[in-house]
Amino acid sequence: MSELRDHLFDEILQARQRVYAVGEPTPLQKVSLPGVDAVIYAKREDLGPIKAYKWRGAYNCMAKLSPEQRALGVVAASAGNHAQGVALAASKLGCKAHIFMPRSTPAVKQESVLKHGGEHVEIMLVGDSYDAASAAAHEFAEQRQLPFVHPYDDLDTMGGQGTLADEIVMSGEGPFDRVYLQIGGGGLASACACWLHKFWPECRFIGVEGVNQASMMKAVEAGERVTLPYVDVFCDGTAVRRAGEQTFKLCRELIDSFVTVTNDEVCQAIRSLWNSLRVVPEPSGAMGLAALMQDWEKGQIKPGEKCLVVLSGANMDFSQLGVVASRAGVRDSHRKMRYLRIPMETKRGQILKYLKSIPEGVLLTDVQYGRISGDIQHPVFGVLGTDEQFAEIDRRLAEKNLKATDVSHDDDVRFRMISCDRVLLSHPTFFVIEFPERPGAFTEFMATVGQYANLCYFNYQYSGESVGRAMVGLEFASLEDRDACRRSAAKLIGTTIQTIQDLPDPVRRRVLDSMSPFDHSHDSRS
Repeated sequence: MSELRDHLFDEILQARQRVYAVGEPTPLQKVSLPGVDAVIYAKREDLGPIKAYKWRGAYNCMAKLSPEQRALGVVAASAGNHAQGVALAASKLGCKAHIFMPRSTPAVKQESVLKHGGEHVEIMLVGDSYDAASAAAHEFAEQRQLPFVHPYDDLDTMGGQGTLADEIVMSGEGPFDRVYLQIGGGGLASACACWLHKFWPECRFIGVEGVNQASMMKAVEAGERVTLPYVDVFCDGTAVRRAGEQTFKLCRELIDSFVTVTNDEVCQAIRSLWNSLRVVPEPSGAMGLAALMQDWEKGQIKPGEKCLVVLSGANMDFSQLGVVASRAGVRDSHRKMRYLRIPMETKRGQILKYLKSIPEGVLLTDVQYGRISGDIQHPVFGVLGTDEQFAEIDRRLAEKNLKATDVSHDDDVRFRMISCDRVLLSHPTFFVIEFPERPGAFTEFMATVGQYANLCYFNYQYSGESVGRAMVGLEFASLEDRDACRRSAAKLIGTTIQTIQDLPDPVRRRVLDSMSPFDHSHDSRS
């Protein structure tokens, strides 16, 4: 055991006498995942005083300062959670905290800092990244000779963070076979692995980083710290370009292996936590579970193994929930979400022909289609299925001399860039429709409208509601056909169908504006 590791263990031991002046121990809670035969516990750090674990390190570090040092004030840099921890500590200890945050910091985190710190806090928004804010904070602290409260690369900070590992041991739920620890700068992983290894030496510690955030993994591979040229900030709590100097040494010694997770996998883990515990963590808070789910699918976890993840925080801007829900899709432990671009002839009934060939049990969650020039069209279908079902889709398409292209990660699909050449459309009418979200309802609707019109536009995405909503573009030979279509479809599946003209004027204008590059003059002809 290294001297640095011994020092950190002693710091955690001493921190137990300080941190509970501002917070209570957080519980462990069992997590149930369908199809995963492992015993999983989550350390609920989202239930702490700032809804994240960072209060522990910030308070311990500041409590160790002398009264004279605290009287001068402290300086910190943070994208959110560490700032809240420093603010809480400043309020409890009665000192001033100058907190530097990127200008892009979500409002919810800035408001929380002020809520916890009140008059003891001064927020200084600098730069567009944590690195810029941190550089400004260090310069400010050096110029004024003020103590800097580091978010991770400091033994006093890590000592406080390690108290959550002490609570894990004291919970009586251990020992654990595998512990998944998310890594930003490495403070949480270093402290937890240091403490838990002392009591459970057979435990395996897995460091978890984002695919475009893996500064610690790359440092360990290179044998020295490296600076990432780019860091993804979706999981903003772990968006660190360069691992800490001390945390690098500790993680190299204590972490057994590393796993990188995608943003989509993190979103799916958030969805799983909601399904199991009705909890919504921030993206970085779910990274440990995302890695566990990935390892289970790869067969890395043996049935019955006891696993631990740290739900490290839940300070997510409310507006990010929509992005998380969209990227999580409707995936479950047995089925996967894929977006398939399938070539089809430009003639009536082709989409219906495809829908009827989808194997039973496959769920259609997304349709993106707009008429373009040429004899072949390329609609995109979002489908949820098993590997065997996708293989069956490929087989059935091959029988028709067609081949699907997986476009799940294409930007035009992700941002729903649905092209449509208005010059090709003859007497189009656009409908806003609702239909029951039940198997077969969409296919029935398509079979009905296909008797009267040709589909020229379709934009539908599963929302989790009991009804599906879509914007549909149809070409009718006459107004009589249009009216007959509306009556027949409503009677068949109980759907509410409205033309753009039927909508209130502000709604009508909003719908039209959203449909560029469609020519609004087409609307008057329907």
